[in-house]
Amino acid sequence: MRAIRALLIFLIGAVLSLTITYFAVIRPRIRSWGVEPGEGEMPLPGDDLISAATAIETRGITIAAPPERVWPWLVQMGFGRAGWYSYDVLDNKGPSATEIVPEFQALKPGDIMPTHPGGGFLVKAVQAEHALVLYSDTELVRTQAEQAEAEGQTELPTAGLRATGALATASLPEFAASWGFYLQPTGDGETRLIERFRARTPGNGPAQAVLGEIMGTGIVLMTRKQLEGIKERVEHLTASPVEPRASDDLPRTPEVEPEVVSATV
Repeated sequence: MRAIRALLIFLIGAVLSLTITYFAVIRPRIRSWGVEPGEGEMPLPGDDLISAATAIETRGITIAAPPERVWPWLVQMGFGRAGWYSYDVLDNKGPSATEIVPEFQALKPGDIMPTHPGGGFLVKAVQAEHALVLYSDTELVRTQAEQAEAEGQTELPTAGLRATGALATASLPEFAASWGFYLQPTGDGETRLIERFRARTPGNGPAQAVLGEIMGTGIVLMTRKQLEGIKERVEHLTASPVEPRASDDLPRTPEVEPEVVSATV
Protein backbone atom coordinates (compact mmCIF):
# COMPACT_ATOMS: atom_id res chain seq x y z
CA MET A 1 0.00 0.00 0.00
CA ARG A 2 2.81 2.40 0.88
CA ALA A 3 4.49 1.73 -2.46
CA ILE A 4 1.26 2.38 -4.37
CA ARG A 5 0.63 5.53 -2.36
CA ALA A 6 4.16 6.75 -3.00
CA LEU A 7 3.77 6.03 -6.71
CA LEU A 8 0.49 7.96 -6.87
CA ILE A 9 2.05 10.92 -5.08
CA PHE A 10 4.98 10.83 -7.48
CA LEU A 11 2.71 10.68 -10.53
CA ILE A 12 0.51 13.53 -9.30
CA GLY A 13 3.59 15.62 -8.60
CA ALA A 14 5.01 14.87 -12.03
CA VAL A 15 1.76 15.83 -13.75
CA LEU A 16 1.54 19.06 -11.78
CA SER A 17 5.16 19.86 -12.56
CA LEU A 18 4.67 19.24 -16.27
CA THR A 19 1.47 21.31 -16.28
CA ILE A 20 3.14 24.24 -14.55
CA THR A 21 6.14 24.02 -16.88
CA TYR A 22 3.90 23.93 -19.94
CA PHE A 23 1.78 26.95 -18.98
CA ALA A 24 4.66 28.99 -17.54
CA VAL A 25 7.41 28.28 -20.06
CA ILE A 26 6.47 26.18 -23.08
CA ARG A 27 3.01 27.55 -23.94
CA PRO A 28 3.98 31.25 -24.07
CA ARG A 29 6.95 30.46 -26.30
CA ILE A 30 4.92 28.28 -28.66
CA ARG A 31 1.94 30.63 -28.91
CA SER A 32 4.05 33.76 -29.55
CA TRP A 33 6.72 32.24 -31.77
CA GLY A 34 8.58 34.82 -33.84
CA VAL A 35 6.76 37.85 -32.46
CA GLU A 36 8.77 40.99 -31.93
CA PRO A 37 7.96 43.53 -29.19
CA GLY A 38 4.78 45.45 -29.95
CA GLU A 39 3.54 43.22 -32.76
CA GLY A 40 1.12 41.29 -30.57
CA GLU A 41 -0.69 44.49 -29.53
CA MET A 42 -0.47 46.25 -32.90
CA PRO A 43 -3.92 46.88 -34.49
CA LEU A 44 -4.18 45.19 -37.87
CA PRO A 45 -6.80 45.06 -40.66
CA GLY A 46 -9.51 42.52 -39.90
CA ASP A 47 -9.22 42.70 -36.12
CA ASP A 48 -12.75 44.11 -36.05
CA LEU A 49 -14.21 41.00 -37.68
CA ILE A 50 -14.12 39.13 -34.37
CA SER A 51 -15.48 41.10 -31.46
CA ALA A 52 -14.81 39.81 -27.94
CA ALA A 53 -12.31 37.25 -29.23
CA THR A 54 -11.64 34.39 -26.82
CA ALA A 55 -8.31 33.56 -28.48
CA ILE A 56 -5.79 35.88 -30.13
CA GLU A 57 -2.46 34.64 -31.41
CA THR A 58 0.16 36.55 -33.36
CA ARG A 59 3.31 35.18 -34.97
CA GLY A 60 5.91 36.59 -37.33
CA ILE A 61 9.03 35.99 -39.36
CA THR A 62 11.56 38.21 -41.12
CA ILE A 63 12.04 37.60 -44.84
CA ALA A 64 15.05 38.92 -46.75
CA ALA A 65 12.98 40.43 -49.56
CA PRO A 66 10.63 43.42 -50.02
CA PRO A 67 6.83 42.99 -49.65
CA GLU A 68 6.22 42.81 -53.42
CA ARG A 69 8.28 39.59 -53.52
CA VAL A 70 6.32 38.02 -50.66
CA TRP A 71 2.79 39.01 -51.68
CA PRO A 72 2.39 36.61 -54.67
CA TRP A 73 3.04 33.64 -52.37
CA LEU A 74 0.17 34.69 -50.12
CA VAL A 75 -2.54 35.25 -52.72
CA GLN A 76 -1.94 31.88 -54.40
CA MET A 77 -2.38 29.85 -51.21
CA GLY A 78 -5.08 27.24 -50.80
CA PHE A 79 -5.97 23.60 -51.29
CA GLY A 80 -5.92 22.72 -54.99
CA ARG A 81 -4.04 25.96 -55.65
CA ALA A 82 -0.43 26.49 -54.56
CA GLY A 83 -0.95 24.74 -51.23
CA TRP A 84 -0.25 26.09 -47.74
CA TYR A 85 3.54 25.63 -47.60
CA SER A 86 3.15 23.63 -44.39
CA TYR A 87 2.82 19.88 -43.78
CA ASP A 88 1.39 18.90 -47.15
CA VAL A 89 0.59 15.35 -46.11
CA LEU A 90 -1.95 16.82 -43.68
CA ASP A 91 -3.50 19.73 -45.54
CA ASN A 92 -2.82 19.23 -49.23
CA LYS A 93 -3.05 16.32 -51.66
CA GLY A 94 0.31 17.11 -53.22
CA PRO A 95 3.41 19.22 -52.57
CA SER A 96 2.97 22.96 -52.22
CA ALA A 97 4.22 25.01 -55.18
CA THR A 98 7.81 26.16 -55.21
CA GLU A 99 7.21 28.77 -57.90
CA ILE A 100 4.78 31.62 -58.48
CA VAL A 101 1.63 30.30 -60.21
CA PRO A 102 0.29 33.12 -62.44
CA GLU A 103 -3.28 31.78 -62.71
CA PHE A 104 -3.73 32.09 -58.94
CA GLN A 105 -2.59 35.71 -58.60
CA ALA A 106 -6.02 37.40 -58.88
CA LEU A 107 -7.78 37.42 -55.52
CA LYS A 108 -10.55 39.68 -54.26
CA PRO A 109 -12.92 39.98 -51.28
CA GLY A 110 -15.75 37.47 -51.56
CA ASP A 111 -13.57 34.74 -53.08
CA ILE A 112 -13.07 31.43 -51.28
CA MET A 113 -9.56 30.31 -50.42
CA PRO A 114 -10.16 26.53 -50.30
CA THR A 115 -9.03 24.32 -47.45
CA HIS A 116 -10.56 21.16 -48.93
CA PRO A 117 -12.89 20.13 -51.79
CA GLY A 118 -16.09 22.11 -51.37
CA GLY A 119 -15.00 24.38 -48.52
CA GLY A 120 -12.61 27.05 -47.36
CA PHE A 121 -12.07 30.51 -45.92
CA LEU A 122 -13.99 33.53 -47.15
CA VAL A 123 -11.61 36.25 -48.34
CA LYS A 124 -12.54 39.40 -46.43
CA ALA A 125 -9.75 41.87 -47.23
CA VAL A 126 -7.14 42.13 -49.95
CA GLN A 127 -4.77 45.07 -49.63
CA ALA A 128 -2.08 44.43 -52.21
CA GLU A 129 1.38 43.91 -50.73
CA HIS A 130 0.06 44.70 -47.26
CA ALA A 131 -2.82 42.60 -45.90
CA LEU A 132 -4.77 39.44 -46.68
CA VAL A 133 -7.57 38.57 -44.24
CA LEU A 134 -9.55 35.33 -44.28
CA TYR A 135 -12.69 34.48 -42.31
CA SER A 136 -14.81 31.51 -41.33
CA ASP A 137 -17.68 30.79 -38.97
CA THR A 138 -20.17 28.05 -38.17
CA GLU A 139 -22.76 29.21 -40.68
CA LEU A 140 -20.23 29.32 -43.52
CA VAL A 141 -18.89 25.85 -42.73
CA ARG A 142 -22.39 24.35 -42.52
CA THR A 143 -23.48 25.99 -45.76
CA GLN A 144 -20.38 24.77 -47.57
CA ALA A 145 -20.79 21.25 -46.16
CA GLU A 146 -24.42 21.07 -47.31
CA GLN A 147 -23.52 22.31 -50.77
CA ALA A 148 -20.56 19.90 -51.03
CA GLU A 149 -22.81 16.99 -50.06
CA ALA A 150 -25.39 17.99 -52.65
CA GLU A 151 -22.64 18.11 -55.28
CA GLY A 152 -21.04 14.85 -54.16
CA GLN A 153 -17.82 16.48 -52.97
CA THR A 154 -17.64 14.73 -49.62
CA GLU A 155 -14.45 12.70 -50.10
CA LEU A 156 -11.47 14.22 -48.29
CA PRO A 157 -8.10 13.29 -49.80
CA THR A 158 -5.72 13.45 -46.81
CA ALA A 159 -5.66 11.91 -43.33
CA GLY A 160 -5.46 15.34 -41.72
CA LEU A 161 -8.50 16.64 -43.58
CA ARG A 162 -10.45 13.46 -42.83
CA ALA A 163 -9.71 13.78 -39.11
CA THR A 164 -10.76 17.42 -39.11
CA GLY A 165 -13.91 16.59 -41.06
CA ALA A 166 -14.85 13.78 -38.67
CA LEU A 167 -14.44 16.10 -35.69
CA ALA A 168 -16.55 18.80 -37.30
CA THR A 169 -19.25 16.30 -38.27
CA ALA A 170 -19.41 14.87 -34.76
CA SER A 171 -19.91 18.23 -33.09
CA LEU A 172 -19.55 21.58 -34.82
CA PRO A 173 -19.48 24.31 -32.16
CA GLU A 174 -20.57 27.86 -32.72
CA PHE A 175 -17.46 29.80 -33.66
CA ALA A 176 -16.10 32.67 -35.70
CA ALA A 177 -12.46 33.13 -36.70
CA SER A 178 -10.28 35.48 -38.72
CA TRP A 179 -6.86 34.63 -40.09
CA GLY A 180 -4.73 37.49 -41.35
CA PHE A 181 -1.38 37.80 -43.11
CA TYR A 182 0.37 41.16 -43.05
CA LEU A 183 3.49 42.49 -44.73
CA GLN A 184 5.48 45.22 -42.98
CA PRO A 185 8.60 46.62 -44.70
CA THR A 186 11.53 46.92 -42.31
CA GLY A 187 13.25 49.83 -44.03
CA ASP A 188 16.30 47.82 -45.02
CA GLY A 189 14.78 45.92 -47.92
CA GLU A 190 13.38 43.11 -45.77
CA THR A 191 9.81 42.29 -44.71
CA ARG A 192 8.12 41.26 -41.52
CA LEU A 193 5.45 38.68 -42.36
CA ILE A 194 2.98 38.77 -39.47
CA GLU A 195 0.25 36.18 -39.06
CA ARG A 196 -2.66 36.72 -36.66
CA PHE A 197 -5.45 34.36 -35.67
CA ARG A 198 -8.50 35.64 -33.79
CA ALA A 199 -11.35 33.38 -32.71
CA ARG A 200 -14.52 33.48 -30.66
CA THR A 201 -15.84 30.22 -29.23
CA PRO A 202 -18.44 29.80 -26.46
CA GLY A 203 -18.49 27.31 -23.63
CA ASN A 204 -16.03 26.21 -21.02
CA GLY A 205 -15.08 23.19 -19.00
CA PRO A 206 -11.99 20.98 -18.53
CA ALA A 207 -12.58 18.83 -21.62
CA GLN A 208 -13.01 21.80 -23.92
CA ALA A 209 -10.00 23.54 -22.36
CA VAL A 210 -7.77 20.51 -22.96
CA LEU A 211 -9.07 20.08 -26.51
CA GLY A 212 -8.50 23.77 -27.15
CA GLU A 213 -4.90 23.52 -25.97
CA ILE A 214 -4.21 20.47 -28.14
CA MET A 215 -5.77 22.02 -31.25
CA GLY A 216 -4.18 25.38 -30.53
CA THR A 217 -0.72 23.86 -30.30
CA GLY A 218 -1.33 21.97 -33.54
CA ILE A 219 -2.35 25.17 -35.32
CA VAL A 220 0.77 26.92 -34.05
CA LEU A 221 3.02 24.15 -35.35
CA MET A 222 1.26 24.19 -38.74
CA THR A 223 1.49 27.97 -39.12
CA ARG A 224 5.10 28.03 -37.94
CA LYS A 225 5.97 25.56 -40.68
CA GLN A 226 3.94 27.68 -43.10
CA LEU A 227 5.80 30.90 -42.29
CA GLU A 228 9.12 29.12 -42.61
CA GLY A 229 7.96 27.61 -45.91
CA ILE A 230 7.07 31.03 -47.32
CA LYS A 231 10.37 32.51 -46.16
CA GLU A 232 12.36 29.69 -47.75
CA ARG A 233 10.52 30.01 -51.07
CA VAL A 234 10.81 33.78 -51.28
CA GLU A 235 14.48 33.88 -50.39
CA HIS A 236 15.45 31.05 -52.73
CA LEU A 237 13.46 32.17 -55.76
CA THR A 238 15.28 34.21 -58.39
CA ALA A 239 12.35 36.40 -59.41
CA SER A 240 11.99 38.66 -62.40
CA PRO A 241 11.00 42.32 -61.89
CA VAL A 242 7.39 42.87 -60.89
CA GLU A 243 5.16 44.91 -63.19
CA PRO A 244 3.28 47.84 -61.60
CA ARG A 245 -0.29 46.85 -60.76
CA ALA A 246 -3.08 48.36 -62.80
CA SER A 247 -5.45 48.74 -59.85
CA ASP A 248 -5.17 48.88 -56.08
CA ASP A 249 -7.93 46.29 -55.91
CA LEU A 250 -5.79 43.59 -57.50
CA PRO A 251 -2.44 42.15 -56.40
CA ARG A 252 0.61 42.50 -58.55
CA THR A 253 1.30 39.70 -60.97
CA PRO A 254 5.04 38.94 -61.18
CA GLU A 255 6.72 37.96 -64.39
CA VAL A 256 8.17 34.49 -64.27
CA GLU A 257 10.41 32.44 -66.46
CA PRO A 258 8.63 30.32 -69.10
CA GLU A 259 9.00 27.18 -67.02
CA VAL A 260 6.46 27.43 -64.20
CA VAL A 261 5.56 24.69 -61.77
CA SER A 262 1.95 23.65 -62.27
CA ALA A 263 -0.60 24.19 -59.55
CA THR A 264 -1.42 21.35 -57.21
CA VAL A 265 -4.29 19.28 -58.59
